[in-house]
Amino acid sequence: MVSAQQINQPIRHEANALAANYPALLAEAERVAAIAATGLHGRRKAGQGETFWQYRPYQNTDAARRIDWRRSARGDSLFIRDNEWEAANTLYFWIDKNTGMNWKSQKKLPLKSDRAAIISLALSKLLMKSGEHCTIMGLDSRSRTGRVGFDRLFEDFSISKGTEDDFKSPIKAHSKVVIASDFLGPLDDWKIKLAHLAARPTKGILLHIIDPAEIAFPYKGRLELKMPGLNALKSLIVGRAENSREQYQARFERHIKDIDALAKSLGWHVVRHDTSKPATHPMNALHGLLSGQTGMGR
Repeated sequence: MVSAQQINQPIRHEANALAANYPALLAEAERVAAIAATGLHGRRKAGQGETFWQYRPYQNTDAARRIDWRRSARGDSLFIRDNEWEAANTLYFWIDKNTGMNWKSQKKLPLKSDRAAIISLALSKLLMKSGEHCTIMGLDSRSRTGRVGFDRLFEDFSISKGTEDDFKSPIKAHSKVVIASDFLGPLDDWKIKLAHLAARPTKGILLHIIDPAEIAFPYKGRLELKMPGLNALKSLIVGRAENSREQYQARFERHIKDIDALAKSLGWHVVRHDTSKPATHPMNALHGLLSGQTGMGR
């Protein structure tokens, strides 16, 4: 039996290659790590979390219950065990695995779902290499970091269903979220799902994945349109597709503006990506937003 990890191995390989071939981001991650920041979008500090950070000498302002007696017993001084504060530096990824994402208009193009996964996983690899904590939204697994953490994050991605139920899962307040989708579902549904996240509160980025045919509508002549994964629904026959191009493009442009307006109303950002372009193109924008260079903040 073929495992999910084997099926997704090409995605993982390309994600690794994309991260490895992005020297500007890797250099930035190493620089930030060198000055004791945990990554591109957070600051490392003590607080409530699960990951051990450091021992430090006891101070009069510390509660007695915070003393680590095992460590203190090694000498004559009292020590406090600090865990890393993960609430502000956890980055959640959600990759839409709806049937409509498993589509491409040309053989030479990637599936929208594959491109969304490659960009998200490559970004997480860069962040985790510098000490950031990343996780897949909708799973109960803890956040991951480091090289081993990336391997486990990929396993989490492999088992993630990428459905709307994931938006009901608990999210740490003040985290950051990257939602990768084509956002072709009903706008009202997206308003509800994203409002739930924004109310935590969280900061978010919508990674809008678009096949070039969805922009250009390059079809001519008789055309049969089907809903992906919904074979039970009757297909739509268009007699002369080129006559519908202008109307379609206007409708798609409104769709883009609606997504932008929704993100703006939540204080979120949109990074848009055409799958005919290299996967490195949206990485600069994502890096800038997550590092606080273009308005997302720390």
